[in-house]
Amino acid sequence: MRHREFLRVISSAVLFTIALFLPSSLLQTSLFIVSYLIVGIDVIFHAIRGFGKRFLLDEHFLMSLATIGAFLIGEYKEAVMVMILYQIGELFTDHATEKSEEEISKLMAIRPDYANLVKNGKEKKVSPEEVRVDDVILIKSGEKIPLDGVILEGESMLDTSSLTGEALPQPVVVGDVVLSGSVNLSGSLTVRVQSEFKDSTVHKILELVKNASTKKSNSEKFITKFSKYYTPIVVLIAFTIGFIIPLLFSLEFQEYIERALIFLVISCPCALVISVPLGFFSGIGGASRSGILIKGSHYLERLAHINCFVFDKTGTLTKGTFEVVDIISLGLPQEKILYYASCSERDSSHPIALSIKKYYGKDISKAKIKSVQELSGFGTTALVDNREVIVGNYACMLKNDILCEELQNDHTTIYVAVDKKVGGVIFINDVVKEEASSAILELKKLGSEKFVMLTGDKEAVASHISQQLKLDDYYAELLPDDKVVKVESLLKDYHVAFVGDGINDAPVLAICDVGISMGRVGSDAAIEASDIVIMTDQLKKLPQAVKISRKTLRIVKQNIVFALTVKFLILLLGAFGLANMWFAVVADVGVSILAILNSMRAFQL
Repeated sequence: MRHREFLRVISSAVLFTIALFLPSSLLQTSLFIVSYLIVGIDVIFHAIRGFGKRFLLDEHFLMSLATIGAFLIGEYKEAVMVMILYQIGELFTDHATEKSEEEISKLMAIRPDYANLVKNGKEKKVSPEEVRVDDVILIKSGEKIPLDGVILEGESMLDTSSLTGEALPQPVVVGDVVLSGSVNLSGSLTVRVQSEFKDSTVHKILELVKNASTKKSNSEKFITKFSKYYTPIVVLIAFTIGFIIPLLFSLEFQEYIERALIFLVISCPCALVISVPLGFFSGIGGASRSGILIKGSHYLERLAHINCFVFDKTGTLTKGTFEVVDIISLGLPQEKILYYASCSERDSSHPIALSIKKYYGKDISKAKIKSVQELSGFGTTALVDNREVIVGNYACMLKNDILCEELQNDHTTIYVAVDKKVGGVIFINDVVKEEASSAILELKKLGSEKFVMLTGDKEAVASHISQQLKLDDYYAELLPDDKVVKVESLLKDYHVAFVGDGINDAPVLAICDVGISMGRVGSDAAIEASDIVIMTDQLKKLPQAVKISRKTLRIVKQNIVFALTVKFLILLLGAFGLANMWFAVVADVGVSILAILNSMRAFQL
């Protein structure tokens, strides 16, 4: 709650109370005017500025017109009390907004202040923006990790709660990747930087959070449009009540002008204008505390209506940590099969490529490798020791006119061809995540109707995983373009959310109703291509995100219905002279405060 505004309201209320106990006199009137100006001058200023620049008829204009009119007809007490109560309502609003911003600012606090740059054996404290890729930095116990990188020396426990919402510290050792925004809890770490600050995880998250309020929901757009037409209509009705009706029917002007002023006070759309955006803002803040970043209220609202979830397989439904389980020789020794496959996949970060290189376990000289080309959805080609090497799935072999037999089993099968002849096959296995089945079951309980898996993997593997998770449908051996076609067909009948790792699925993320990235917290695509980012690889966060969106939308709808219903009922009472100025003020401020408090419930998720 802002200290200065609070003191203004208190000062005004004290002068107002003193004036109430004075007999009618110039001194009493003067105290009422001073009390009014202390608490209301900024409202009048906003009204004049808004009307002068854009002919804007907002709540400031309505409040100023009503209270100044009350002064003109001698209703001094009512005018001052209206403004005091209005400002009390504004203080409640400020407090609610500050609480919302507090939750968001906890995320913003992950921004690192400095980095310990190590050069020529000397340590220097610099701004994170000054550090370049491949520089070495030292992260001491208790410090924030300023940039993404890989550990060269040391081991520690990291607090990743600001990124993931998970309180349990994570152990890290040499070779592990650490993400900016985490906090080093124990030992010192020497880290080689992998990305500049502008490309780091922490910077991308901060930009995402800053921009979250720019994408408005349909409910917020409705309120904006509603206010645009509502206020001029209210002013016109008030003018008709105050001047046209007494003129036409020869009635007493003062009585009807007072009715018009009461009508104006009641008509202020504060509850709607404040509580609806605050509700969404609270929902986004509540989600961020759980490690679920939502890029705007528009996507939060959309998620509440999703009834079909489409999943990528690798890294989403499965752990994405592949292991080589068998190697079959078809002419080449197993060591050579692994060598050629590892060389071809040397620069690839795909989970399958990483598993092959890990199994090979030896350094790979770049000098021996030329003309590497990645074939999205198929595999890779390269010249290794001046021999043409093609590594990929069965479709990759057919694409390159290589004859071979398709092997059917529950493993992912990688063919290794050298000089247009298959020399061996590598079998790789991926494991379904432990919580995948329970997460899908919970989504079903929440009312989602259809669950589909899309994968570039072969039919046998896809069928096995689909049966394990009791999915409604699956499509195997798909290229990225094929996934787009499948999702487009589902969009005809469902509200579709696509859940993936955000690496190879940007086209699908772009066309579905909501794109959700999870598991690869540091990838550019995960942050940029999706609408919602789950900062862990935990599928249990999905039903949690749906619950947050639905509760937020329910709260927003409650506020809209409640505010409009009460508002129109009291407007009718005011128009027919059945509500006085005090009743109008209490009703208006009361509805606003109740709506604001209701919006705050979106934090408690």
